Amino acid sequence: MKLADLPTPCLVLDRTILARNIRGMAAALSRLHVPLRPHMKTAKSIDVARLATHGQPGGITVSTLAEAEYFFGHGITDILYAVGITPQKLQSVCEMNATGAQIIVITDDPTMADTIAAHPSPPRTLIEVDSGEERGGVLPGSDLLLELAARLGTCLTGVMTHAGHSYAGRGVREIERIAEAERGAVTRAAERLRDAGYAIDIVSAGSSPTARHAGNLAGVTEIRAGVYMFGDLFQSEIETHGADAIAVTVLTSVIGRRPGRILVDAGGLALSKDRSTEATPHDYGYGLALDIEGNRGFGNAIVRRAYQEHGVVELDPTYPVDLPIGAKLRIAPNHTCMTAAAHDRYFVVDGDQDVVAIWHRVNGW
Repeated sequence: MKLADLPTPCLVLDRTILARNIRGMAAALSRLHVPLRPHMKTAKSIDVARLATHGQPGGITVSTLAEAEYFFGHGITDILYAVGITPQKLQSVCEMNATGAQIIVITDDPTMADTIAAHPSPPRTLIEVDSGEERGGVLPGSDLLLELAARLGTCLTGVMTHAGHSYAGRGVREIERIAEAERGAVTRAAERLRDAGYAIDIVSAGSSPTARHAGNLAGVTEIRAGVYMFGDLFQSEIETHGADAIAVTVLTSVIGRRPGRILVDAGGLALSKDRSTEATPHDYGYGLALDIEGNRGFGNAIVRRAYQEHGVVELDPTYPVDLPIGAKLRIAPNHTCMTAAAHDRYFVVDGDQDVVAIWHRVNGW
């Protein structure tokens, strides 16, 4: 099967680029002597997980119960559910753990800490620490940190943080600074808890930018990162990876032609309406049009408008092209996590147009 044979829009995954991205992150963390607990919230695929965990001593990270159930069903037991737990979801986790899973949960809430501790078979629990993102977590120097520890008691296993604000970093130096602040916050929290007599085995941190550019991970026991596997235009812009590291693209067909632009059948649902590159040096609209080989054969051809099922590609006047109705091209996404979420499978290639595999993914919650 060739890419030209596929229905559009659909998701294309270049396994060669994926493998290179996985090796690159593994090498970066190996130099700092910290294992990777890859985050599967972007890929949501057991086939990708098997590649990402190869040679890694730990488990994986997920963001939904659907992911946890899916990966456990495929034989992965060591799972960190890195979203604040609720009572109903806690029961689901405990039921999976009773059948052989080893799912770890997180919380930053005193009442939820009591609920976890009161469960007949409570899971291992991490306290979420705010290292600057101001989304979730407690400050490492706060009284609440010790209160949560007291409420969790023997359920407490460690601490975790996510430097999601690293996405706002511009340039390697700034992301290095954020990475050090992330490390400092989570290790300080761990030290305070140990000083108070708690056994802290897990000190978990990470985002793809900080994982890639951290210069020191002393005190951290594991790093979580996920989007690095697939890459996207935004991560390229903030220098998490190079422009040649985008493994996932959307295959689309030309459905209309106008002077200076074409219409394609990949719109907001197939591409997402993420506009993250708007705040970077190169604004790629809703994605960058590539030729069917995945190369920049159309220059700076950008998806300027995205309707539900229509994308409007503004052609680069310095790259004259004449694409007939039905011609296929690929769109590199701004935010591959959002783009992949609308699709249920990957059509896998190895650097050319031959489809060598179809990998399914789990969606929903």
